[in-house]
Amino acid sequence: MAEFKLLLKIIMTSVLVNNYVLSKFLGICPFLGVSKKLDQASGMGVAVIFVMLLATAATWPIQTYLLDPNGMGYLQTIVFILVIAALVQFVEIVLKKYLPSLHKSLGVYLPLITTNCAVLGVTINNITDGYNFLQSMVSSLGCGLGFLLAMVIFAGVRERMEESDPPKAFRGIPITLVAASIVSMAFYGFGGIVTSLFGE
Repeated sequence: MAEFKLLLKIIMTSVLVNNYVLSKFLGICPFLGVSKKLDQASGMGVAVIFVMLLATAATWPIQTYLLDPNGMGYLQTIVFILVIAALVQFVEIVLKKYLPSLHKSLGVYLPLITTNCAVLGVTINNITDGYNFLQSMVSSLGCGLGFLLAMVIFAGVRERMEESDPPKAFRGIPITLVAASIVSMAFYGFGGIVTSLFGE
């Protein structure tokens, strides 16, 4: 029961409080680039969830059973980047074969998952936070769901912005950044909910 409560706390914290896009500001490139349409945003979010889970499943054992026992922890970042790059290539091949329309709509942003610092951040933070394998997978799922949630919410905001008429100086990127900051501030309210449910 205590383990289940801990896993629930990890996933809720990852989705709402420590949202990698809106709280830690990681993964901003796809967040701003692929959030113009809901279908693209949701497709990118699902692809990132898949890559985060695969990356964690691959990097946690590498760190725990290969790098740490042999005193090669300093290679963590390089090894993790190589693993993530290989996984993204795998996801791209699968999408191209089975979901060509989604592959085409994601365009250049799919290979950018390789350089999406949110994916690398999740894998490194799982090790830094001392999570075991199951906790790391739950944390990655929560971070991926948080990324998807941020993408979908912001896609809705941007679709509404298309219908609005902001002042000339705010059109384009400025109004997008203002809207992103407002959405980000809204997520800070979830911190109190998680604290009240699970304590410190």
